[in-house]
Amino acid sequence: MIWVGGGVLLVAAGFVTTLTPRWRARQRERRTAWSGARAAIDSATVSRDAAVRPVPEAERLLTRAELIAAGRGGSDAARTAAEHAARADRLWREHADG
Repeated sequence: MIWVGGGVLLVAAGFVTTLTPRWRARQRERRTAWSGARAAIDSATVSRDAAVRPVPEAERLLTRAELIAAGRGGSDAARTAAEHAARADRLWREHADG
């Protein structure tokens, strides 16, 4: 009976040892993605505030990015929010130059 209990404990320890680094890496990736998304949203907000005239498409993209950020999804949601914010930022910068 002791051997069975020891075997089960050894297998459980192996699973924990294997899964813990993966879990930590996934959490780190998620935090990094959201940090980048928040930075992109902040940059787009600054570009919007500096814009001389409104750009409806850019405003729509920024609003969508902010809504995705409010939902607090995973890494994919963070990347989507960052893409929308970056496109909005580009649109405002293009209209400021032209």
